[in-house]
Amino acid sequence: MNYQETIEYLYQLLPVFHREGKKAYKADLKNTLAICEHLGNPQHKFKSIHVGGTNGKGSSSHFLASILQEAGYKTGLYTSPHLKSFTERIKINGQPIPEQEVVDYVERNKAFILDLRPSFFECTVGLAFEYFSSQNVDIAVIEVGLGGRLDSTNVITPELSLITNISFDHTDILGNTIEQIATEKAGIIKPEIPVLISQRQPEADIVFQHKAAATSSIISFASDRYELNEYSVDSNFAKVEYTDTQNKEKINLQSQLIGRYQIDNLRGIINAVEILNKRGFAIDKKDLERGVAKVVTNTGLKGRWQTLRETPKVICDTGHNIAGITENLVTLEKYNYHQLWMILGFVNDKDIRAILEILPKSVKFVFCQADVPRALEASDLQKLAKEYQLEGSVIKDVNEAIDWVVQQADEDDFVYVGGSTFVVAGIHQI
Repeated sequence: MNYQETIEYLYQLLPVFHREGKKAYKADLKNTLAICEHLGNPQHKFKSIHVGGTNGKGSSSHFLASILQEAGYKTGLYTSPHLKSFTERIKINGQPIPEQEVVDYVERNKAFILDLRPSFFECTVGLAFEYFSSQNVDIAVIEVGLGGRLDSTNVITPELSLITNISFDHTDILGNTIEQIATEKAGIIKPEIPVLISQRQPEADIVFQHKAAATSSIISFASDRYELNEYSVDSNFAKVEYTDTQNKEKINLQSQLIGRYQIDNLRGIINAVEILNKRGFAIDKKDLERGVAKVVTNTGLKGRWQTLRETPKVICDTGHNIAGITENLVTLEKYNYHQLWMILGFVNDKDIRAILEILPKSVKFVFCQADVPRALEASDLQKLAKEYQLEGSVIKDVNEAIDWVVQQADEDDFVYVGGSTFVVAGIHQI
């Protein structure tokens, strides 16, 4: 099989969460452990950082990978889902895994995969760990797929566990209270391994503190330490200034990732660098500054407040739950525009009523539909939105929707595209 045939083979053979949702989720680590054992336990042959949380874990993973790369480390990066190509999930120093490596992995292990029938994600994790081991990375940043405790990535013993924040997402799997979700996320806290929480949230903090105490892990809260002085958006960069309350030092960073939610992510990143240095790494201030300033350039990250067009301004963002959309609405306040347009689509297994409740009624909406089986019908979204006095047209294809809005909009209008990662993934321009 060639690369495309290999990917399609896996899609057809194995349960795929980003296509099928909950029924593709395997609620234990048996298959992952079996795959790792079959591969010679590659997850123990390289150093790693484990990054979990509801929002911000992808951005934080890319920030850390970029900084480590700037510091001269050969750095693996595992994230999910991908937007365009499966190979985006597995990178070393920003370079995606070669397609032939994917083909060879499946060919070598086809009989084992057929016998075990793991999920697509479990199979992917095995590939990532084997690739990082075979390429002798100095360290790999591993993003949790879903939850933490039972996530397939949770077979590593990292240098640091980083948890960004807790919000409501995947409640059908992780629970419908902050405490329940935090309990699942806290599953990545390992015995005597430091754990860092990017931002404080009272209901979640208690859970993390109890787990850290039970595992004898030193726990830190980055939001206690770094006080925000300034956040501004200048063209396609964000500028932030913090005060380190421990030593009163000012920290100024310029980021290619603009969304306001990056304020809390960056607190966690600054603190993570300090913890890594205490554990024997050599990352200086310039590495931190360059890594943040060049995060997109270094890692190839897509879809995080990404500018698609300047006049009218068109941006897309993969924020897809109430916390992510709320933060994006705050970020929009940093811009001056005449009319706000929103091109939105969602998946059908999420309760989006809380999101519709907070969307401004002055927005001109276009409802679209991602090209995945889980997509919510655009016409159903239009009907549901009407219940919240949100009016708009239906244009199913996101690219057609963008073209239509650009023709209708004035030059000083602002166009936001998102609602679902899979809507953003469907944009040709990315």
